[in-house]
Amino acid sequence: MFQLSVISDLIRIPPHLFNLPREVAIKQELNVKHANKIIPKLGLVISVYDLIDFDTGLFRPGDGAMYVTVECRLLIFKPFVGEILTGWIEKCSSDGIKVNIGFFNDIFIPKALLFENSHFSTDENAWIWQMDEDTTLYLDINEKIYFRIEEEIFTNVKPKGPNNSIDSEKNDEKEQTPPYAIIASCQTDGMGCCSWWE
Repeated sequence: MFQLSVISDLIRIPPHLFNLPREVAIKQELNVKHANKIIPKLGLVISVYDLIDFDTGLFRPGDGAMYVTVECRLLIFKPFVGEILTGWIEKCSSDGIKVNIGFFNDIFIPKALLFENSHFSTDENAWIWQMDEDTTLYLDINEKIYFRIEEEIFTNVKPKGPNNSIDSEKNDEKEQTPPYAIIASCQTDGMGCCSWWE
């Protein structure tokens, strides 16, 4: 679920951080720049793990900051295909189930990847699995669930500019395409609500 990835970057150290040890200032600025952000084809950055190497830094004319070339390892959230994770059902719709794992909520289980004989109930706002004639199991909102990773999707999302503020209010009502999404399944033994298997 987590991995370490090596990256190289040019970091700007502002003058108010010059009183800190250089490694502390570099790590702080790396975390500001990368933590809780998506790096395409890599995943969601959790934090800087450690510094591998950095140069002495250069000052640019007209700017009091120091620019340092850094090589570091980042702790990345990037589950592998086939990995089994635990999360909570955030939303149920006729298209499938949206799952939240606490720090990441762009996980979707489409209806085609749910158990056979499953159907969506608009009255219950839940997915119902008719396991056999006598057994009906529910996938309700806020239930803890086991699911399997099937696919990762990285999307190039354009940044919002100042002219987009009016349009962004309209777009906020619609669901935006996330820069990093995971497609999962819930159709094999041991998958589904954790309470079913306890």
